[in-house]
Amino acid sequence: MKRILLLTTLLLFSANIFAQKKLTIEEAISIALQRNSNLIKGTNSLQINKAEVKNAYGELLPNFGLRGNWGWEKRLVDEGSVSTVIINDQLITAASETDTRSYSVSASGNITLFDGLANYAKISQKNMSLEAAKLNLEKLKQDIVFNTTTYFYAVISSNELVKVREDNVKFNQKLLETISEKNKVGAVPLADVYTQQVQLGNAQLLLIQAQNSYEDAKNSLLNYLALDILKDFEFVDPYISGENTETESLSLANLFKEALQHRFDYKSKKLDIEAADKGITIAQSGLLPSITGNYSFSTSGVKPANLFERRIYNVGLNLNIPIFSNWRTESSMQFAEVKKLNEMESLSVLERTIKIEVKKSYLDLIASKKRLEVSTSNVVAAKENRRVNKERYSLGSGTILDVLQSDKDYTQALTENIKARFEYHTNRDKLMNALGKLDFKKYQ
Repeated sequence: MKRILLLTTLLLFSANIFAQKKLTIEEAISIALQRNSNLIKGTNSLQINKAEVKNAYGELLPNFGLRGNWGWEKRLVDEGSVSTVIINDQLITAASETDTRSYSVSASGNITLFDGLANYAKISQKNMSLEAAKLNLEKLKQDIVFNTTTYFYAVISSNELVKVREDNVKFNQKLLETISEKNKVGAVPLADVYTQQVQLGNAQLLLIQAQNSYEDAKNSLLNYLALDILKDFEFVDPYISGENTETESLSLANLFKEALQHRFDYKSKKLDIEAADKGITIAQSGLLPSITGNYSFSTSGVKPANLFERRIYNVGLNLNIPIFSNWRTESSMQFAEVKKLNEMESLSVLERTIKIEVKKSYLDLIASKKRLEVSTSNVVAAKENRRVNKERYSLGSGTILDVLQSDKDYTQALTENIKARFEYHTNRDKLMNALGKLDFKKYQ
């Protein structure tokens, strides 16, 4: 009795240790948004953009620095040397030795008073670059949500296909038992038994292949989420309680307009054009004069105590008028203008790409909805056809081939229905991502 209680306790304890952890699609998306390497790198890179903005503001402020100096000099003159040493305003030609030390402290700085408005243009440019980088991160988050749902749907659909294959193996196993019993009483020929044994073997092979596909889908998802693939998870079907397959009837023109209003990458590219335009302003500032100011304070002495007995103050203005710069300014202006033209071309390409993505996603969604409707009807028809053929075979008015073909058709109908169901959800998310409306904030 004690052994039984101990064994029961160990089994319950093991069940708790190796219990599967449930993973919902919402949790998967939240994990992806926390662990995605590209998103982490992009977030870290924002610190560089922020530092560049701060530096652009800092260039409007004066700079300031301190400098200290200490020096030691020892001078030796041999007797009879042609060199002379001045001591108390007298020329001494005898041997001499002098030992001097010097101390000095200075403070100085500069300020740019006018540089052709380049500083202000640079501040605007860096702010735009920062906002563009933030918008690109928002688009990356939407892509991460879409990729996660795609991987998750692949896992759920693969698991559903495994269940279909398991049920098919059970059906064929039971059918083999029935045929074997009928063969024993001479109701069916032995060839039907062999045929069904082959059918059962094929069903078992397809089950193994489906299980392997399921494992591959799990590995892909867990790897994308940066989770341990050796851990056991139970993936929760997000549409187990029902699913909405309604699609809005919208014109493609309205969808294009909506996408251009919401797409973060499109907004980011427009900011890149504005930043490039500021680059032209910065380059043109090389044609204008610049004014800088400088200021300094210094003191020196032969002893630290005498440092501030001799003080020098200095304030000055510098005016720089460019006359000829070896065409460097013209080259900078040309480079800035070409960069803006290239950014405008990139925006045009992106706009065409967005329209293609929206159109394809919308048409794929409509097609997948129709496929789902047809496959659902096929499942009902194939199930009924299999039932009828099985009954006819039981009554002796049908053949084993009719039963096997109807079973194959029913299994194929279930498979197509599962694929169509998750293809619909994938295409729906794909359209929302193409429109720039795929929500990610609720998962953060």
